[in-house]
Amino acid sequence: IKVTRLNREMVFVNADLIEYIETTPDTVISLTTGEKFMVLETPDQIVDLVVDYERRIHAGPARPADIVRFAEALTSPASAEESVGNQRR
Repeated sequence: IKVTRLNREMVFVNADLIEYIETTPDTVISLTTGEKFMVLETPDQIVDLVVDYERRIHAGPARPADIVRFAEALTSPASAEESVGNQRR
């Protein structure tokens, strides 16, 4: 899943490695590897991202449009900043 560090840097986290999420007051994602990430997203937003990820995984083969959208998300910092701005509204 794609999340945003406090410095607005985008990072992809393996959803299968998330052990727990806490608010301290920043959102902290703890992985089973012991690594922790402080992110801008709320715990509820992260849960939604994980659920969406799991749905895509279990939905079957990816459609070409999904692959293009994924590639665009990896290369488009503007769309990532827009996404964070929309989450704060």
